Amino acid sequence: MKLRSIAVSAFAALSVAAVGAAGAQTVVKVGSTPTGSPFTFLDTKTNTIEGVMVDIMKAVGKEAGFQVQIEPMAFSALIGSLTSKRIDAISAAMFITPERQKVVSFSDPVYTYGEGLMVPKSDTKEYKSFADMKGMTVGVQVGTAFVKPIQESGVFKEVKLYDNPPDMMRDANAGRIQGGFMDYPIAAYTISQNRNAYGNLRMVSSYKPSVTGSVGIATRKDDAELLNKINTALKKLKGDGTIDTILKKWGLDGG
Repeated sequence: MKLRSIAVSAFAALSVAAVGAAGAQTVVKVGSTPTGSPFTFLDTKTNTIEGVMVDIMKAVGKEAGFQVQIEPMAFSALIGSLTSKRIDAISAAMFITPERQKVVSFSDPVYTYGEGLMVPKSDTKEYKSFADMKGMTVGVQVGTAFVKPIQESGVFKEVKLYDNPPDMMRDANAGRIQGGFMDYPIAAYTISQNRNAYGNLRMVSSYKPSVTGSVGIATRKDDAELLNKINTALKKLKGDGTIDTILKKWGLDGG
């Protein structure tokens, strides 16, 4: 009887442990950047990363049944952190490009846009393309899809590379560079929300982007299961209007 009681107790304990493990949500570590409003940014009041891609990733996690843990990091460190398994996914203002697809897998497109051009307000010229900016000194953010076409255009006097948008925007605002290229929604949102810091800047409405792409959520090549869960959730969230609601919350139209 004693041995039977011990066996029954052990079985019960294992059953409880199994139920607990089954009920626990998987934690997915997601890399996002502290600069990139409205897609991702550091909310200084809460000291957390907020924005479009954070809201979308949390909605995906809720739909797919996993817990999202946001890991702040520089844009240039995102893919390296993913492939080295420090994080499980990337949800930021990252374009789906052929070069990146060689290294990581992307979800279905979430939002589509191109680069924007910012110049000092004192420059009233309505630029339309690179050709209109011959001989200028401009800046662009390292790691973005805009770097290569800008460098290879051959029309600029100098192309300065910046690790983060605020440094480039400060230089453009102060006239240390004649223009800056970055994600249009991020640039427009940042200027509109920070008039004190960037009051000398304007977005060039006549400019036509040379690179148009779509933002997606990235996973490792060998993590097809997570990618499938994300795509299934995105399809549901697009269909029921959740994605559009999140975009409108942050001042973006349907992408």
